[in-house]
Amino acid sequence: MNDHRKLGRELELFGSDPLIGAGLPYWLPAGAAVRHAIERYVREAERLAGYQHVYSPVLGKRELFELSGHWAHYREDMFPPMPMGGDELVLRPSLCPHHALIFRSRQHSHRELPVRIAELGAMFRDEPSGVLGGLTRVRSIQLNDAHVFCRPDQVAGEVAAVLDLIERAYADLGIRAHRYRLSLRGDGAKYVDDPAMWDLGERALAEVLAERGLAYDSEPGEGAFYGPKIDVQILDPSGRESTLSTVQLDFFQPARFDLHYIAEDQGRRPPVMVHRSIIGSLERLVAHLIEVHAGAFPAWLAPVQAVVLPVADEQLPAAESLVRRLLAAGLRAELAPADRGTLGARVRDHRLVPYQLVLGEREAARETVSVRPRDGGRLGPIPVSEALDRIVADAVR
Repeated sequence: MNDHRKLGRELELFGSDPLIGAGLPYWLPAGAAVRHAIERYVREAERLAGYQHVYSPVLGKRELFELSGHWAHYREDMFPPMPMGGDELVLRPSLCPHHALIFRSRQHSHRELPVRIAELGAMFRDEPSGVLGGLTRVRSIQLNDAHVFCRPDQVAGEVAAVLDLIERAYADLGIRAHRYRLSLRGDGAKYVDDPAMWDLGERALAEVLAERGLAYDSEPGEGAFYGPKIDVQILDPSGRESTLSTVQLDFFQPARFDLHYIAEDQGRRPPVMVHRSIIGSLERLVAHLIEVHAGAFPAWLAPVQAVVLPVADEQLPAAESLVRRLLAAGLRAELAPADRGTLGARVRDHRLVPYQLVLGEREAARETVSVRPRDGGRLGPIPVSEALDRIVADAVR
């Protein structure tokens, strides 16, 4: 079974240490390379979709989370406040209060909407120690988060656009959605007590799903405390289900933060706040990708995209030159010199690398290279420039 906890350590993607603490993994260089590739991909996808990226602090005053509703409805999952002077600072459990303040920092006209604010940001949740494991349940979370502030008449279009982004990302990452879940209000103090608000949001999301012809399951008690959501559920190779992506409607926080835009009649109107995450947390995503691909990541995601293997020490200068050319072309490449074992052993050691480039005496003399793609077959010897073009076309996004 492709358990990401075992594979992740074997592939040296991530690790943990008791001195750092449970649920707080660190990323090793290979894992950081995968993460960087994902970050570049999603930022560019969001940029093309009209999002503006921001950075915001991981801390906020307790009053911020009292205003947002997190303190009343989500406190059990938050870390305790830290006294600081006369204030109490709290590690944020989500990014939405900070983004609400960013929207509020200046006046907006109805012509500007929707305003789409995105951030790959850290948030912190005090998960019970019994549920922590690998990258799937952690206490420090790097979330692909965004908030869209829009007019009511724009809600359906914005939710549909988010679902488009999710479907495209899943195709590019090699992920399959298991099912769509319409997560609804539940009972008790966890949820904002405003039936009319819930009815409005639940109806709007259900209509978008119906218009797209997407089958879904309605599940009471799975909504956010401030509103309903569409959750995209995935399955790991063991059949365990989890939520990866989400789009949520929020009429509550805009009122709490007194968010508004200037309408066509010059009146002040509250925007609808659409919370969304295309690929969820980087931790849960990478855990899923490790298991789905059994460590053999698509070329554009692989920690090492190309490895150069000189047959003998005499080809080392040519091999080092080729590695430099690969790096300059934007590829993640490394050298496996002859002193690390026989050619066959080095080929086996790098079996998960998408492209192996073998340099023998003849190739080095003619500026050619033999290419061994991971998916089978051999190319070459072919000119180095042709090999570079082929690999770049497949591996650079």
